[in-house]
Amino acid sequence: MARATRLIVILALAALLWPAAGPAQARLITDMAGRQVDVPAVVSKVYATAPPAAYMVLALSPKLLVGLNAPPPESARGYLSPRLWELPVLGGWFGQGRGANLESLLAARPDVVLAFGWRNQPAQWKIEQTLAPLGLPVLRVELGGLADFPRFFLFLGELCNQPERGRALAAHAQGVLDDMARLRAAVPPPKRPRVYYAEGPRGLHTECDQSFHAELIELCGGQNVRKCRAGGIYGMESVSMEQVLAYDPQVILSHEPLFLGQELKQGLWRGLPAVREGRAYAIPTRPLNWFDRPPSFMRLLGAHWLAHKLHPQLYPVDMAAKTMEFFRLFLGVELSRQAAEELLGP
Repeated sequence: MARATRLIVILALAALLWPAAGPAQARLITDMAGRQVDVPAVVSKVYATAPPAAYMVLALSPKLLVGLNAPPPESARGYLSPRLWELPVLGGWFGQGRGANLESLLAARPDVVLAFGWRNQPAQWKIEQTLAPLGLPVLRVELGGLADFPRFFLFLGELCNQPERGRALAAHAQGVLDDMARLRAAVPPPKRPRVYYAEGPRGLHTECDQSFHAELIELCGGQNVRKCRAGGIYGMESVSMEQVLAYDPQVILSHEPLFLGQELKQGLWRGLPAVREGRAYAIPTRPLNWFDRPPSFMRLLGAHWLAHKLHPQLYPVDMAAKTMEFFRLFLGVELSRQAAEELLGP
């Protein structure tokens, strides 16, 4: 009964709000699943169903977002648009079964909804089924990894009437992919360093080599020591300390302060080559994680960072300069060299 009542309320709101928001003119656009969808002639208000897509919209223009899936991290203040902290948190379909608040979503009156899914694990049809009563144009968007970033940015640019901006971001993304391809070509697989991605406060969660969560390791010329097929989209595979010792990683990556500050300095961790040789690295996390969680456009900068950490001789990039360039293009933020170096950490 409660569900039926809620549906009636949503339909009533849709009848009141959507005609006023609906466009007098429309155009046909092909979404990333190859479907043709009618959208307003001018798209200026966008809602994305999960953070990876929402952050791609943010990179194109923060003015486009009508709401967020989750509150922005406080550590992002000063780097992301102040407007984000004024937007409603609408929820979305991501992580551990969360869902959006449909009444709040309808009240935000987006021109279009981007139904996000990871390639080969499509969930958009379920999202569309839930959103159908709202009468909003829903476009399917998907990512399989960084290789899809150029296409995604081009699509967003076309959809949101900002083709030049979309092309600029797509060109940057393609440049990163080309740089990483050249690096991998220069390093035979047997010579690529063994990398362990440590998650959780004890460092005993990680990601399979086939998981999008750890995509940057292989992309940047490393070997993910955890060879397996991911059990689900969320990841965070449990491992034992004995398994980590058997992996014998040459490099450890983590964004967990407790693990890096305490766990790594005691017990069996100290005997690993990565720790003995000072190759346990803290992943930069401002304004968003450069590696994972969320898997955002910041991965493009994270690729330069990780390639330089794994192959400092083959990839001798000026990371402060790269960081300044990236923040200028993607975030409209002018960083000083000192500020860039602080973001990079030790």
